[in-house]
Amino acid sequence: MIAVLHNIRSLHNVGSIFRTSDAVGISKIYLCGYTPAPYDEFGLPIGPLVKTALGAERTVAWEKCASTTRLLDKLRADGYKIFAVEQSKRSMPYQRLRLSKRQLEKAALIVGNEIKGVSPAVLSRADKILEIPMFGKKESLNVAVAFGIVAYGLRMNSSDRTPKKA
Repeated sequence: MIAVLHNIRSLHNVGSIFRTSDAVGISKIYLCGYTPAPYDEFGLPIGPLVKTALGAERTVAWEKCASTTRLLDKLRADGYKIFAVEQSKRSMPYQRLRLSKRQLEKAALIVGNEIKGVSPAVLSRADKILEIPMFGKKESLNVAVAFGIVAYGLRMNSSDRTPKKA
């Protein structure tokens, strides 16, 4: 499974997603649009992101991409299924999605901007839109928390649930 971060602003959210990605076995993170990278153009660490990631920026492969839609078109051509985390008329509860080990390896999980979410152009490229059922008064979760819930949910609902470290 890979992760696609679409226009996420917060350094802390990106750092947290790196750390969760390491824990859940994400093979690569694509940092799209204005999502910040762990290091600046001079190769120096971005303090809050790297501090929150706790070294996961070195254990999970990552790449900056200017265009999320172009990346998704390329991933689809490479055989990936695209899963966006967002509330939508087309969404389904994330717990209902079951993937084989092979399907999980070719899954791209997208999360979006803290305020605007995943853009319509990106959602239109999703094979499925996944949502987290909400039981309280709030309508959404922090993007890093939502990513963690769905990434672990997909892993645990797949046939590839054995941790690499025992």
